[in-house]
Amino acid sequence: MQKLYISPTSTTPEVNFSPLENIFLIRGVSSPEDVRAMYYPVIEWVKMYVDEILEVKNKSYTLESPLIFKTDLIYFNSSSAKFLYDIFLELKRLIPAGIPFSVEWFYDKEDIDLKEAGSDIALLVEMEFTFIPKKSNKG
Repeated sequence: MQKLYISPTSTTPEVNFSPLENIFLIRGVSSPEDVRAMYYPVIEWVKMYVDEILEVKNKSYTLESPLIFKTDLIYFNSSSAKFLYDIFLELKRLIPAGIPFSVEWFYDKEDIDLKEAGSDIALLVEMEFTFIPKKSNKG
């Protein structure tokens, strides 16, 4: 599957999905003017990739080397949250097939709201996330 890369802007996150490198990353700020235009291609890519994994029974993901989806957002608005939920819902289809994967949710350790937002999404999609605190950029 082809790599998907979207450069970040002041209102949109970097999206770097590279199956060959086992990189699945959304990073930055997510408050796009047109959230659908930003996220539909991302969701479609994830859907096609999950379909491909399930059809081929991709054996490259193991317990020792799972698919790791990293979310490292500084801020996201409520519209973006809905589309993040949709992405995780697509990934959740890997669970019944026994394909090992994890979601790593990075947050500034001083920004409890961002951690709680990730917890809320994890609860809604009924998946476990690994929460990873980052050092504060302040001071």
